[in-house]
Amino acid sequence: MPVTGDLSIFILTSILLAIAPGPDNLYVLTQSALYGVRTGAILTLGLCSGLIIHIMAVVIGIATLLTTTPVAFILVKVIGASYLLYLAWRALKAQPISALTDKRSPHNAIALFRTGFLMNVSNPKVAIFFLAFLPQFVHADKGHVSLQILCLGLIFMASALLVFFVVAMSAAKLGNWLIRSSYAQSVLHTLTAVIFILLAGRLLFTQP
Repeated sequence: MPVTGDLSIFILTSILLAIAPGPDNLYVLTQSALYGVRTGAILTLGLCSGLIIHIMAVVIGIATLLTTTPVAFILVKVIGASYLLYLAWRALKAQPISALTDKRSPHNAIALFRTGFLMNVSNPKVAIFFLAFLPQFVHADKGHVSLQILCLGLIFMASALLVFFVVAMSAAKLGNWLIRSSYAQSVLHTLTAVIFILLAGRLLFTQP
């Protein structure tokens, strides 16, 4: 494992990166505000579970393949962008909820978890980010490099879980106001769609 000083810096950096506004935490925020903390919590679990795939990709070298094989990178980008555009379309088609609907998400727990998971896994930039970020805190002279990367990745995932859960709980407090305002709900759905469209566009035009 990294020395204590490096580990402290790594944890602080991980928390700050999770707090920084991005499509993942904004999606958790909007869905938690619309449908409550349960929806946000399940999406968070899905998103952070997807990080396990990226962590393992770095450990076994798949992320390196994405940076060195243009066809593989392009294929993953197209798949990821297509899924994000589908999520944008679904957000635009969402209907306003009311107090009578009890703020329940139109999707069950498995569907919510799957959405978060696929959002994360289908973005090759996350794997490449880990490939650039995690090795900075690895000490090769201490041996067990793969184990060090795995431990650092799990710490990063735990930091994201903590931050996203806080975001979900905080946003859910807006729910009572939102169910009284169909306009506010419409704005949030539109914001969600815009986030996904912009993310899809950025994904399509990024380079390894």
